Formats: sequence, structure tokens, C-alpha cells
Amino acid sequence: MAGALDGVRVIDFGQYMAGPLAAQLLADQGADVVRVDPPSGPLWDTPANATWNRGKRSIAIDLKQEAGLAEASRLVASADVVIENFRPGVMERLGLGPEALTERHPALVYLSLPGFGADDPRASVPGWEGVVAAASATYRPNPERDSDRPVYTAIPIASGYAALLGATSGGMALLARERDGRGQRVEVPLYDAMYTAIGLYGLKITDGPARPLRASPWVRQYECQDGRWVQFHAAFTRFIMQFIDAAGVGEWREDGVTDRHRVRDEPELSDELERRMRALFKTRPALEWEELVNAAGTPTAICRTTAEWLAHPHARESEMIVEVDDPRYGPMLQPGVQARLGGTPGEVRGPAPELDGDRKAILAELEGAARNGAGVEREDPRAVLDGVKVLDLCIILAGPTCGRTLGEFGADVIKIDGPSREDGVLFHHDVNRAKRSLLLDLKTEKGRDIFWRLVDDADVIVQNYRKGVVDRLGIGYEEVRKRRPDIVYASLNAYGHDGPWADRPGWEQLAQAATGMQERFGGEAPVLQPYAINDYGTGITGAYAVALALLHRRRTGEGQHVNAALAYTACTLQSSFLQDYAGKDWDEPRGQEALGSGPLQRLYRASDGWFFLGARESDVAAIASISGLESAEQCSPEALGPFLEARFASAPVETWVEWLREAGCGAHRVASIEEVMEDPRAVARGFSLTRQHEDAGLIRTTGPVAMLSRTPVRPGDPASPPGLDAPSILAEIGMDEALADLIAEGVVVVDGVPAL
Repeated sequence: MAGALDGVRVIDFGQYMAGPLAAQLLADQGADVVRVDPPSGPLWDTPANATWNRGKRSIAIDLKQEAGLAEASRLVASADVVIENFRPGVMERLGLGPEALTERHPALVYLSLPGFGADDPRASVPGWEGVVAAASATYRPNPERDSDRPVYTAIPIASGYAALLGATSGGMALLARERDGRGQRVEVPLYDAMYTAIGLYGLKITDGPARPLRASPWVRQYECQDGRWVQFHAAFTRFIMQFIDAAGVGEWREDGVTDRHRVRDEPELSDELERRMRALFKTRPALEWEELVNAAGTPTAICRTTAEWLAHPHARESEMIVEVDDPRYGPMLQPGVQARLGGTPGEVRGPAPELDGDRKAILAELEGAARNGAGVEREDPRAVLDGVKVLDLCIILAGPTCGRTLGEFGADVIKIDGPSREDGVLFHHDVNRAKRSLLLDLKTEKGRDIFWRLVDDADVIVQNYRKGVVDRLGIGYEEVRKRRPDIVYASLNAYGHDGPWADRPGWEQLAQAATGMQERFGGEAPVLQPYAINDYGTGITGAYAVALALLHRRRTGEGQHVNAALAYTACTLQSSFLQDYAGKDWDEPRGQEALGSGPLQRLYRASDGWFFLGARESDVAAIASISGLESAEQCSPEALGPFLEARFASAPVETWVEWLREAGCGAHRVASIEEVMEDPRAVARGFSLTRQHEDAGLIRTTGPVAMLSRTPVRPGDPASPPGLDAPSILAEIGMDEALADLIAEGVVVVDGVPAL
């Protein structure tokens, strides 16, 4: 079957991770991606290039030469999409900047993924991953340790998020182009992308009580008899009861520890429960606990290493890990396709190409190939998804983020929650802006009748229940498409929709545990990554899949079932080291003492705080030109780190950051979340939003970050009080007169469910 992006040509000028990964996400969906490297090859020589450049074709071009620029210009003239992730101004100086190229080629989608945006005061700072991470509070201290020492994570979250948001925004721009023939400029800086990852950690209810994000004994890691750890996740009462019966501790029902609300609010009871749980998990090995507890229906996962996950039967059978025969590394395991489309399935279309291996064929195709300036019809600056109606049935974070993202691109999103679900509407203010709220009991016949009436006018349905739940309700994809064959139906879950774990429930913590994220970050004991990166990343991926499915539907009239999963996202975000091949060396930084990947890419303590240095070996001479660092050039690689560590302790952060930037290096102090959320540019651009909510006063949330020049994203209205929009929603389907009876019968609820 054809991929959703068959016939789309992409020119990939990207280097390092963000640009190449964004292009890989397009290539996996059928795009013809032409990879442009300098004659010396990629600027980062890493095995991960075998993943990021797979399914592409290669041409080597020296952009510093006139002949090379002429070749690049001809390539752009043949393209639908151009991707680059250089610092702002670099491509402009080459004559290949977004404004010039989109003016010359009006149908071109030009995607920029710089470290810092063109309007950011730090635009000229080299946007190394670590520099951006320090700026975005990713390397903040572990709150459970009594220390100001920041903690480095090997996962390049900013690059991964820029790529996911960039691919999604590029797909949306192609969808808008399908409507009116016009392309546009798209920018997703790495720093800006981190606001999406920060998510609920940036949430602040000004007039309400703070709800600390602290672990419950019912949701945390436990060491087992064999020294291995498991992530246990009994977030709801039914999971707790299933667990205590399976574990043979039914007597716990009698003394209050099974009341998770009491455990949350009473520290002494919480401490007692944690003591019991620690002792209980020490009675069996980890694998026995994983099998026993999951068989009972309660989510639990061993905190595996990434190497273990690569070989795991579920990872292989679900094809979230695939084998590719790479010309350089031989048979290699690497992440599979991130977004799954049932009707236009993506696939790994071959290994990474040899450098310049496709030059002759690519240049031959350029004769008369200019196409992105043709077919332009009319300016239509409506939002990309204007007129698209979405039914969002999702809970927690990943699924609602998908619906929220679709709302940011202009869709009319109706958020449907159950009327009496435990804890009300979780994370409501974070993930339900840009939506209307309906509390509807889908377990009743009348509730399902309302749902079907809404389906008649819908374009997209998004749900993230465990596999089989919506089918048992009679509202799964197969039933919906009988009534609406053109529907785009998105399903998101923890472990994917194929393989032996497909029907297991799961959350962010489980995906981090299973795929190696917790084990690497924690070292001796597993530790969660600083943000809910799989949840939000999966929501973005779901929106990407929906955009591609809508693009296909616009062309053919056909709907389809698409899906995404937390574990897929975990593999993609770890793709900088998630490969296995003969001779593989698992040498990425790990543990809570990690400060970086080497002396030129690491965190340093100054006299008054911490900062991150991002530089290359070629920058050592420039570093040595700084007062006090003159001996840097004489240091061996092993001695350079201790030398810099000693020198940097002698002056304040601000001094070193200023001097290092003047020398052409990347440097940034380690920021806090509050500093990031109060960043004046972020407030002005709407990445940090403080707005009045009808039921809760002033609330601060993150906002959308992608910048599209013709069809800008929007934050949407603040989240409505749960259920408030029922009258207007029912009126649209001719049921406004039935509202009072539906409320009396409990089918619809309009108030009384708290938003958390």
C-alpha cells in the first residue's frame, strides 16, 4: 500500500539529531527524502545516523562553494519540504533562508529547527542539546536529594521534541497546502519545543492550593528479591484491590492503606504503606512480580535496561524494534515506525544510504523537476484544521494531548469524559484547553446514542483506553467505520496494538521502566526522567498520524485507523543510542551523578551556581583565549575536565557564560522551571499562558510552540469547567430539549466533577 506521503519530496539539510529525525519521520511515511551532507559526511559521526537517515537518498554538496549552492538551489526547486536545523541566519547567508525560498517557491514548506528561535535573544548561541536542556530546566536537581547538583540525562529530549513537533507541523502545513496550493515557513526551536515537554510541571493555579507532584506508595518503584526493580502503578482503587488479592495480603483492606485518598493526605499512613510494600516486594523476584501483578490486571513493569528491551519479545513482535541491514554496521536493531497508519502504513524503506551514493540519479531527476512554485491557487489563511470536528475520548495525558494539539491547529474538539470517573478530570487545565467539555456516560444506551449523533458530524475520533475497552462498549473503530467509512480514528496506548503486551494498561512510568529510561537515569536505583516525555510525545505523534490521515482523506475520501504508543515514543526519544549491532558499546552517560558526555559537553559548577558548556574539540583554542583558561590547549582529553572544573569554580556563572559565548562556544546557566515559565519571550509568545478560568481563577499553563507563517497555531480557550459545554453541544445535534431529562438520569453531568 502507498504511504501517506508518497509523492512528497523532502530535502534534508539537517545535522546532528533534530533535523535528520524529523526527516526520518517523514521518510517512514513514504516521503522521498534527499539527504544533503557536506563532502566529509555528517557533522556528528554516530551509529544513530543509521536510524535517522534510513530510507533516504544521499547527495554530498559543499554549500561553501558556488557550484554547491547552485545544486542545492535546484534541489529546493524540486522539493515540497525543506528541513534544516542550523542557527538562525546561517541558511540566509547562503541564500537558502526560509523567507527567500518561500517567496521564490510559494508552494514550499520550509521547516527550521534551530536551538533558539530567530526572535530569541540567544539566537546566536550554539544550540547544543545540553545548552538548550540547561536553559529549559531539564537538568534541574533531583528533588529527593538534598543537593543543588543538577542531573544530566543522556536522552536528547529537546532534539526529540523539536523533531516530533516539526514533523507534525510539516504534515499540517502540507494539509493546508492541499487546500489552497500554498506552502509556508515553519519554525520549531529546540528551546521552545521543551515547553510542550514541561507540560504539567509548569502548571500553576494562582488562587488554589498547590498539589505537589510527589510519589504515592501505590505508584512507585520497588526493589525485589533478586535485586531487580519494578515500577508498580496502582493509580486507581480497582488496581489496588486486584493487587492485594493477587499478592495474598487481603487483610490490608481492614486498616485504611487501600484508601488511596487517605494515603495521599495522611503522611503517617503513607509511610506505613511504603514500609509494607518495600517488605512485600522483597519476597519475590522481579519477573515473578511482573507476571503475577499484570495477570491480575494491575500495571507493573521491570525496570529493564535498553539492551534488554531491544531483545524483548514484545518489542520485536510489535515491531517497535526492527532489524535493518545497514551497509556500515551490518544487521542492526533500531526503533521501528513511530506513527502507525492502518490504511497507508509506514515502513522502514531501506537502510541509511552511502554518502553521495545517489548523486547521479538525484541530479538526473532535476532536469525540468521544478514544481513547488506551480499550482498556487489562492491565499486561504484559515487554521489548518478549520472545519474539522474531533471527539476526544481520552484520559490522563497522552490522548488528551493529541486532542489538544489538534485544537491548537484549529479543530473543534469536544472532550468527552465519564461523569463519575475517579479523581474527576485529571490534569484538566493542562490538557483540555482548546476544547469543549461534555461529561457523558457511554455505558448507558442513551449516552451511546448521543455519541453516535456526534459521530455523524465528526471527522476524527481519538481514544486511549486499553485495547478492547472501546470495542466492548460498541464504539471501536470497526463499528464506527460501518457508519462513517471516512472517519479518522486514532488509538493511543502504552505498549502498542500488536504483540503480547498489547492489552496491558500502562502509564508514563511504565513506558520509562520497560524501555530502559529509568534504569539509565537512576543508576543504582531507577529514577523517572524529569518530565512526562512519553505521554506528551505520544500525544504529538497521534496528532501527526491524524494529520497524515486527513491529508490522505482529502486526496481520496478514505478514512483509516491510526495509532501511537508510549513505548514507541520511548524508543524514538532514545534513538541516539537505541541500536544494537556487532561491537556495540553501551557507553552513554548514566546515573544520578552524571554531568555530561565529556569535558566539552557537560555541567560545571561556578562560584555561585551551575552552567552547561557546549563546545567541540576545535573550540579548545578559543576556550584557551579566555583569561584563566590559557592552559586548556595543553590538557589531555582526560585532564581537560578536571582542569575546567577547577577553573570554573573561581568565578560566577554569568561571567563564564558571557566569556564562553564571546569565544563562540555554547553556554547557559541551569534554569529552574519557574524561570522558564516566567521567561518574558515565552510569556509574550504564549508558550507560558496565565489566564482567567471560569471555575478556578488565574491558572498558568504551557501553550503551543510551533510557528507557522500562514496558518498560525492558537492556544484555544481556557479549559471549561468539566461538563459546562453540554447545552451547546447537545443543541448542535438537536437534543437541547432533552438535556434536563439526561441530567436527571445521570447520563449527562454539567457540574460537580472536580478538575485536577
